[in-house]
Amino acid sequence: MNVLDLVRDNIKNIKPYSSARDEYKDATSESMIFLDANENPYENGVNRYPDPQQNDVKDLLVTIKNVAKENILLGNGSDEVLDLIFRAFCEPNKDNIITLPPTYGMYSVLANINAIENKKVLLTEDFQPKVDQILDAANNNSKILFLCSPNNPSGNSFSTEKVETLLNNFKGLVVIDEAYIDFSEQESWLNRLEEFPNLVITQTLSKAYGLAGIRLGVCYASKVVISILNSIKPPYNVNELTQQKAFERLKKVDEVEAEIKAIKQEREQLMNSLKSINFISNIYPSDCNFVLVKVDDASKRYNQLIQLGIVIRNRTTQPLCDNCLRFTVGTTAENKKLLQALKELQNA
Repeated sequence: MNVLDLVRDNIKNIKPYSSARDEYKDATSESMIFLDANENPYENGVNRYPDPQQNDVKDLLVTIKNVAKENILLGNGSDEVLDLIFRAFCEPNKDNIITLPPTYGMYSVLANINAIENKKVLLTEDFQPKVDQILDAANNNSKILFLCSPNNPSGNSFSTEKVETLLNNFKGLVVIDEAYIDFSEQESWLNRLEEFPNLVITQTLSKAYGLAGIRLGVCYASKVVISILNSIKPPYNVNELTQQKAFERLKKVDEVEAEIKAIKQEREQLMNSLKSINFISNIYPSDCNFVLVKVDDASKRYNQLIQLGIVIRNRTTQPLCDNCLRFTVGTTAENKKLLQALKELQNA
C-alpha cells in the first residue's frame, strides 16, 4: 500500500508554515540572541515560543517506547492528533470512515466537524470486531478504520488475529487508539509498527501517566504519515508548560509503573467486590482503568449515586450497553466509598 495515495490532493502539495524556531534548529543555545520571533525579551520562563517539534519529550519517548523519533507526532491531546488525521486523509463530503460502536465518541464528532460520513459496524455481543462486515462496508472512499483497543466503554482488548486481518485487508489507514494500553496484558501494536504501512497508533499521557490536565496526545506511524501530519499541524501546538511537565513525568518510569500496578490491583479487587451487589447482573472483563457493569436500571442508579456524592458514567444510551454503568478505578478509599454506596442502594 502506498499511503500517499490516501492523502487529500490539496494536502499533498501544501507548503507547511515555517516558524522562526523551525528555521533555526538550535533554539536552546544560551549563547544566541533571539530577535526573530517578535517575543517579549524579558525572561519569565515562558516568554519564548516552545520547541515546535517537542524534541526533549520525543527523545524520552524514543527510549521508553523503543520507536524512532521520525515515527512520533505530539498533539494538544489525542483529539488534536485525530483531527489532523481527518484533515490530512479525508476529503469533506466525499470520503468516509468506519467506526465500531460502542466506542469513543470523538470519532463521530470529528467526522461531523470535517463533513465525513461515518459508517458504523456494531461490535459483537462480546465486544469484538465483525471483520467480514467491516470489510464489506468499506469502499474506495473509506479512508480510516478506527479501532479502540482496549475499547472504551467496554474495557476489553480486540483479538490480535482480527486486527491483523483488518490491517492486511482494509485499504485505508487503520488507527488503533491505545489510550488504555498501559492497563492491559496485551502488547501494544507499537511492536509491529514497521510491519504495516497503514497502521497509525494513538496514545495519551492522560490515563496511566496521570497528566490529563496538560493535554498531551501521541501519534506513532510511518515516517511518511508523520511527515504529512507535521506539514499541517499548528506551528507551536504543544505549549512550553505541557512539554516541561511531560518531560518531568516521563523520567519517573518507576513511579508511573508503580501507579499502574496499584490501579490494576484495585481494579481486580473492585471487580470481585462488585459481585456481591444484587442489582449488578454482569461485570465485563477489563483491560482498562475502569469497569463496565450491567445493572437493573442504569439511569436510576446513576442518579442515586449522584445524590450520594459519587459521579460515574451512564453508558446506557450506547449500542450494546443497555443499562450499563462505567466505574473509573479510583484510590482504595474512593473505591470503598463507591462499594459502600452501592451496598446502601441494594434495597433502594
